[in-house]
Amino acid sequence: EVTGGKAVEGTISEDGRTWTAKGPLEFAKDYRVQYTIVNDDDVEHRGSTGFATERDPEYVVKALNEFFDRVVEGVHRNKGIINKFEGDAALAVFGAPLPLDDVAGHALAAARELHEELKDLEFEAGIGVAAGSVVAGHIGARDRFEYTVIGDAVNQAARLTDLAKKTPGRVLTNAATLRAANEVEQQRWTRMKSVELRGRNKMTQLARPVRATMAPDLAQTDPFSRTSSR
Repeated sequence: EVTGGKAVEGTISEDGRTWTAKGPLEFAKDYRVQYTIVNDDDVEHRGSTGFATERDPEYVVKALNEFFDRVVEGVHRNKGIINKFEGDAALAVFGAPLPLDDVAGHALAAARELHEELKDLEFEAGIGVAAGSVVAGHIGARDRFEYTVIGDAVNQAARLTDLAKKTPGRVLTNAATLRAANEVEQQRWTRMKSVELRGRNKMTQLARPVRATMAPDLAQTDPFSRTSSR
């Protein structure tokens, strides 16, 4: 139960594929849950920034569906859910609507795996991961609403995704999210320098998957690298 209303009973499968409301739908109020967001944004065609304008709509839809198929599979495999598709982006949630142990670890693992699994598609994807406390529940008008999550971590994930598009490897999280993950997962990431994300007035230390997952020559061109990973 994560809506903050009186009672919304539901069931969710082990792999996060099924959520069924069985009671009256209450609107989100001030109930806060700890969760992790993965924002996966499909940003450009390899070798062309005009993919959608250069292809028939049917072809674009087919390509996007293949992209989303892999995103959904990767998220579900790591016990997350897809909250929504927004154009060519997907918002994944870990830890809501039902609690999940090591939400940060599951989300970071999903981000790493998706980076590898999306490589051979026509789209390049930027992936941002952020953990935090949010309001989760049904939001909207009485006759038109949806289950969603609202909070600073959602904004952070979006900002990290924007930055990831310009970063070698195209996957980013922040140091706070990394610290919340299990030790094994932490060892698969390297800390980077701190930056001021768009719309924020404080510095955020970045982290990305270890360089073994990226081409060796990227070290010379990466504007966010540090000499030490710790």
